[in-house]
Amino acid sequence: MPERSRVMHRSADGEGRPRLLHVADRSLTHLDPLGGARMVDVSPREPTHRKALARCRVWMKPETTTQVANNAITKGDVLAAARIAGIQAAKRTADLIPMCHPVLVGSVSVNFSIGDDYVDVEAQVETVDRTGVEMEALTACTVAALTVYDMCKSADRSMTIADVALWEKSGGRSGPWRRSDLGTQTHRT
Repeated sequence: MPERSRVMHRSADGEGRPRLLHVADRSLTHLDPLGGARMVDVSPREPTHRKALARCRVWMKPETTTQVANNAITKGDVLAAARIAGIQAAKRTADLIPMCHPVLVGSVSVNFSIGDDYVDVEAQVETVDRTGVEMEALTACTVAALTVYDMCKSADRSMTIADVALWEKSGGRSGPWRRSDLGTQTHRT
């Protein structure tokens, strides 16, 4: 069990008295000793090549999928817009996720596979930096999927974005990691 310390919380209880919260001393890396948010210091780390791959699926009516495949959605080229949105999102991830370090994004690729009633989205991000790009890949994938939804919503409001997940990462202290085909986590050596 991690050590805990008592920390004064600034909000008051119903009687106007300060209340105490228990905050983990060392187990939560993004909290300072007083329980406040902080960014982890990555400056002592050496830059290494890092890569992350994320995937998700946008479920839709088969008619909508056909329109996407035939570039017949009234708003325009769905996949081109979604690809650009995903690339832009990867570059802006640190502006969206509070404790995410800004990284120099070396490359971003966003690709799509069209099925009978879905569009699969895959985003890969690479860098040479002191921290990983998992959040950048997940953000690129999710924003690309949101853009597919936005571009197609006049044709199909029943669409669902599902199964957003990190599938692979490499580089850094924790080394390579890959999700198995069954969706369970596996570590490579």
